[in-house]
Amino acid sequence: MSSLSETEISNKKLAAGLTGIFLGAFGVHKFILGYTKPAVIMLVVSLLTCGVGYFVFQVIGIVEGVIYLTKSNAEFETEYLDGQKDWF
Repeated sequence: MSSLSETEISNKKLAAGLTGIFLGAFGVHKFILGYTKPAVIMLVVSLLTCGVGYFVFQVIGIVEGVIYLTKSNAEFETEYLDGQKDWF
């Protein structure tokens, strides 16, 4: 179990959710959660595929952002902070 307070978990969930929705193609939400490898993959593919990868990863980012925001703080902490669930 992480040592974060309820407020810190809520702030991290909100930041990851909103950046997933608005900057999802660049993997910013993954960086916020500490998932460096998936974040770098999203960033590099989005930049190097002339827009095709950007569109795909933006849709994934929106879906992940909505998922983050609809989870309770306890579920978010268990799945994404403690469990290190990289995708969805």
